[in-house]
Amino acid sequence: MLEKIKPWLSAFRLRTLPLSVSGIIIGSCFAHYNGYFNGMIMTFAILLTISLQILSNLANDYGDGIRGTDNDDRIGPERAIQSGAISPEEMFDAIKMNILVVIVLTVGLIFVSFGSKYFLYALLFFVLSGLSVFAAINYTVGSSPYGYRGLGDLFVFVFFGILSVVGSYFLYTKHIDHHVVLPAIALGLLSMGVLNLNNMRDIDTDKAAGKETLAVKLGKMNAKRYHIVLIVLAMLISFVFSILYYSRIYNFLFFIAYIPLSIHLIKVYKADNPKAFDPQLKVLALTTFLFSLLLGIGYIL
Repeated sequence: MLEKIKPWLSAFRLRTLPLSVSGIIIGSCFAHYNGYFNGMIMTFAILLTISLQILSNLANDYGDGIRGTDNDDRIGPERAIQSGAISPEEMFDAIKMNILVVIVLTVGLIFVSFGSKYFLYALLFFVLSGLSVFAAINYTVGSSPYGYRGLGDLFVFVFFGILSVVGSYFLYTKHIDHHVVLPAIALGLLSMGVLNLNNMRDIDTDKAAGKETLAVKLGKMNAKRYHIVLIVLAMLISFVFSILYYSRIYNFLFFIAYIPLSIHLIKVYKADNPKAFDPQLKVLALTTFLFSLLLGIGYIL
């Protein structure tokens, strides 16, 4: 039984899940700060976000697996289809089941957030959920996946940053406040950094397989410079936010995350081969989660 479960847990890529819920944490904490928090909304939002992330991971495994992008030359963890542990047909069935889970969770989230009072808002979020499914699948699947055309960074910024933070805040409050915009941008930039780090690690195999990520388009040196700009800009924007919206000393709590972020930048700058980027993936993903957690907590203490 355990041998059957292990490949699926690996395909779910559990280490990516903390990053996926970071925006929900920020949006929920700011909703709490303004007196709008609802535990049921947060529960459904987190479950839906995790389901969408798993869907994205399965679709990525499927898309890269059937295209041959994942092969023995790949540096990162071995993928499920690549290893033969899960067949493409099994993976495709899992993707379809996951979509059903997303639909159920979307309906639940819309119901606990809007009830029967806000039909247009409910319709909007159902459409947004559908777009999220489209984005999760079409990164590597389809006749012209956007991940193979260097557009992954843009989609990550929109869905992991803007939509995750602003959208989750809206679920509680039914309106958008300007003070959630800068945190959403900072989180989007950090999330782009995670994707870019992944693409820098895979730059040689992706280029050989015809996967034109932004890192492939930029080249190794420019991709590294781009990565440093993303992280530094996220730190600067979050710093400006803490000054503009200061209310108490706890607001600066997220500055703690600047320490591992700075160490990360040094390691990326010194990295001289793609393998050196792989350990930093977990570091940046978990640090981004820590950043979001401390930023949110700093406004509800």
